[in-house]
This record gives sequence, structure tokens and C-alpha cells, in this order.
Amino acid sequence: MKKIIITIDGFSSCGKSTLAKQLAKELNYVFVDSGAMYRAITLYFLRNHVNTDSSEDVIKALTNIELSFEYNDRTGKSDMYLNDENVEALIRDMLVSENVSTIAALKEVREFAVEQQQKMGEKKGIVMDGRDIGTTVFPNAELKIFMTADPHVRVERRFKELYEKNPDITIEEVKRNLEMRDYMDSNREFSPLRQAEDAIVLNNSNLTMAEQLKTALKWVKERSATLIM
Repeated sequence: MKKIIITIDGFSSCGKSTLAKQLAKELNYVFVDSGAMYRAITLYFLRNHVNTDSSEDVIKALTNIELSFEYNDRTGKSDMYLNDENVEALIRDMLVSENVSTIAALKEVREFAVEQQQKMGEKKGIVMDGRDIGTTVFPNAELKIFMTADPHVRVERRFKELYEKNPDITIEEVKRNLEMRDYMDSNREFSPLRQAEDAIVLNNSNLTMAEQLKTALKWVKERSATLIM
């Protein structure tokens, strides 16, 4: 089957990364977690107190950032590395979650990340999830999926994920954080979250992980078949 580029966009906590990882494993594709990249940049900015109001300071900070993914034999997943440091756990912290949408909205940050992401896709055979992958990073991708889920389902999913790491967190905090991120992602000036015109919508509110994978694989097979014809 001919290798293609698969983009998965959508709001937070819709299961984009889960599906992307499923597809990458099933198809033997490379999984690129764009959200982890923005989170790693956010972590660097927070650590180094970067003045995000200064374009000059932002650009200078970005020149000091090196991002990479490395396979973790123990977990069977790829971890995010920031300047050779494994920051996979650190970038999931609530402080990063509360700031990532603001920093990811910066024009300089998006241009920096998009350039790196596009280089990763030159050889095809990749799955990438995020907010603007099908609209900005890979507008000519062969298969674009836009994931969505009911708001209460998304809140419950995110709460369960964060509660394991922080039992003190409340579901109200999670709800407010998701609402804030939804608004910022959809209304930012550069590369806002939106559904590409040729994207296929996947609402997984009532789907199991196996069911959503089966659906997506069907779309991959159909799209790859049209390229051969």
C-alpha cells in the first residue's frame, strides 16, 4: 500500500494522539506529536522566563531550542526531548497546559515548529496530529481527519488523565482549562484551529479505541487505493 501523509486535527482531549499512535503502529508509519513539540517549547519559555511580548526575545530563544523524538523501549512510545533532555512527563504538567495555547499562538513559534514538521514529512509515511496540520503544515496531505467529541466526554477524559498525576486537581479546573484552550486555539491570529475543507470528520464520543482505529484504517485504505489507480 502506497505510503501517504495522514493529518489529524481537532480540539484538546479528542483522542488525536491516541489515534495517531494507533495508526502509526498499524501502518508502520512515523508518529509526530506536534502538540508535544509546542509543549516542549512552552516548557523552555517558562524555565527561561522568555518575554513573549518581544519578538526579538522569542526568536532568540527559539535558536536555542532543539527538539527530537526518541523511541522508549520501556513504554513502546516516542518521548519528547528538549535539548537532549527527556521532558515527556514534564510537558504534561498543568502549568504547561495553561500556557501552551498562548505560546503556540505566537507567529515566530508556529513558523519554527511548522518548518521542522514539514521536514519530517518529506519522505511520507507519517501521521501527525495537532491543530493546524491539515490546513497549514500539510495542506496537500492525502488523508485529513478532523476529530471531535462531546464537551463533557472530553472533560472526563482529560480529568482522568491528569488525576493520575495530580489527585488534587478538580474537574472544574479541567473544564475551565479546556474551554480556555478551545477559545484560544480557534481565535488565534496565526494558523487557528479549523476544519480543512477536504477533511473527514470523526466524532468518537461513543466509539472505542478499536472502533475508531477500524474506521480510520478503512479511510487510509480507500485513499491509498485512489493513488494507485
